[in-house]
Formats: sequence, structure tokens, C-alpha cells
Amino acid sequence: MDRKFGLLNSKSVELLTNTFWNIGFYTHIIFGGIALLTGWTQFSPKMRNRRMALHRKLGKVYVIAVLLSALAGIYIGFFATGGLISSTGFICLGIIWFYTTLKAYLYIKRGEVEKHQKIMVYSYAACFAAVTLRIWLPILTMLYGNFSKAYLVVAWLSWVPNLLVAYLLTRKKAVNG
Repeated sequence: MDRKFGLLNSKSVELLTNTFWNIGFYTHIIFGGIALLTGWTQFSPKMRNRRMALHRKLGKVYVIAVLLSALAGIYIGFFATGGLISSTGFICLGIIWFYTTLKAYLYIKRGEVEKHQKIMVYSYAACFAAVTLRIWLPILTMLYGNFSKAYLVVAWLSWVPNLLVAYLLTRKKAVNG
């Protein structure tokens, strides 16, 4: 199968045939997709209040999916198109995603519900970088007329604004009580 399309178009044949990179890549996209699909459901107060057992089960699926995807994302981040700038952006994203999710899990295990809820907003903001990357990348590619330049910017633009929105949302919630 020809894998020279989309984001993979910028990868070398050597990288695309590397077993460890492929394990990391597919772990990242499969479990990242699971996290993206299950994570948004966790923010429904109606579901949480009426079906707590389902909330907990989906939460465990989300946590496992994120931890696996984030670790794989950190690994493949070292091979990001664009070198140090994009690699640093994606590795930082992976670390933040892993940390916020693990911290949220530890908070809920200790019964610290408010802290859990607040940091889960950050976790899903990091998760949502997958969506914002796909929104920004074609726009930036058209603006710059160059995929590689766009990728350097999107490595940061895909998640930093998401975390700023998470900050504003959690700050607003704290202020409004």
C-alpha cells in the first residue's frame, strides 16, 4: 500500500518501514482516536449524574487510550517533519497530555472531584489538538504555500491555544463557583 499521502508524504521510506516507528505511529493514531471519541462524553453532566458506572468505564477507556497514545506520540515526536521546532512542539504536547490525564486519574482516585474535573478539561484540550491540527494545517499550508513551514507552526498552534481556552474555561468556572 502506498503510504506517501497526507502527513506521511513528508516521511522517508526508511522511517515508513521502521517497525518501531510504525508501532508508535499506529498506537498513537488508534488510541488517540479512541480517546477523542470517548473523551467528549465525559463532559456531559446528564450522563455523569444518571449513569455514573458508564462514566467511570468510559473514563478508564479514555485514560488507558491517552496514556498509550501520548507515550507513542512522544516517541514519534522525535521524528516529526521540520526537525527540532516541530519535534519539541509535539513532544511537549505528548508530555502535557500524559501528565494532565494521569493527574486527573490520581485526583479522582483520591476523591478530589473538583480537581479531577478541572484538569480533565486540560487533558481533553490536549487531546483535541488532533482536530485543531487538521483544521489549521490546510489553512497554513495555503497561506505559506509550503507544507513544511505550515507544519512548524501547527506543531504549536494545534495545542497551545486549546490549553489557553481550557485555562479560560476552568478559570471562569472557578470565579463563577
